[in-house]
Amino acid sequence: MTDKSLVQKIENLKKKHNAVILAHNYQNADVQDLADFSGDSLELAQKGKDVSANVIVFCGVRFMAETAAILAPDKIVLLPDARSGCPMADMANAKDVKMLRAKHPGSVVVCYVNSTAEVKAESDVCCTSSNAVKVIERISHDVPIIFVPDQYLAGHVERMTGRQLVKWPGFCPTHARILVDHVDAVRTLYPGAPVIVHPECRSDVCKSANEVLSTGQMVAYAKKSDSQTILVGTEVGLLYRLKKENPSKSFVPVLDQAVCPNMKLNTLSKIAWVLEDMSPQITVTNEITVAAKSAVLKMFDDGPITPRKRQQ
Repeated sequence: MTDKSLVQKIENLKKKHNAVILAHNYQNADVQDLADFSGDSLELAQKGKDVSANVIVFCGVRFMAETAAILAPDKIVLLPDARSGCPMADMANAKDVKMLRAKHPGSVVVCYVNSTAEVKAESDVCCTSSNAVKVIERISHDVPIIFVPDQYLAGHVERMTGRQLVKWPGFCPTHARILVDHVDAVRTLYPGAPVIVHPECRSDVCKSANEVLSTGQMVAYAKKSDSQTILVGTEVGLLYRLKKENPSKSFVPVLDQAVCPNMKLNTLSKIAWVLEDMSPQITVTNEITVAAKSAVLKMFDDGPITPRKRQQ
């Protein structure tokens, strides 16, 4: 089957099931082109909350599909490849969060959305890489803060806010591959070009960059920047969107090997298969959904964040 006929088959199945396709910025180019909405974690979390379709096909990794299921429990959420997990999300579990909270009584637990549904359920509020600083700023300075699971995003937040966080030692293996040596090398090849990196990068890489931005913020930066060449330190899938939306500019990866293999597992054929079979469906138990949804929705509020009351 040609790509053209495969895309038409998917469109027919979408119409049949009243489905919407959401794709993270790290997806393959053909999946991004097919999607109804592409974006970063925050943008897709908002779409998952507001979308009116009966079926959500989430082209990303499992924690993203879980978040969609949490925000829209009345909808069917499909993940094109059930193996597309997130190593960072797997580095912390609910037991870890409970253990940290016991060591730091009265603390607010801030959970990066790159985490399992169970971890979200044990947290007070979620955040994304684009709103983490704003979330922390809503917490009183006399309240200790636990941040899971990404130590490097937590470090970036510390530098931006002046707050000291209790950090869980998780990380993104893809972003951790990017080193200062890579930044220096690409700067030598493109002198004067700005370097933008994701806050999941190592702390020294973030300190060496001109800007530390989420993928959504990188998209906005690329449009506004007067620079004709921009050096990009994140998963290379984002460069397709940057080039597509800014054809007159050049975007150079800081590291060509910054590839998340799990993000690339979702393909057009698998999208067609899940819409045919309506499987695999991503479900979350009602108990986890209620607690996790509270933490996810709280990041969209503007009010102060305090530890939520928990049953003993």
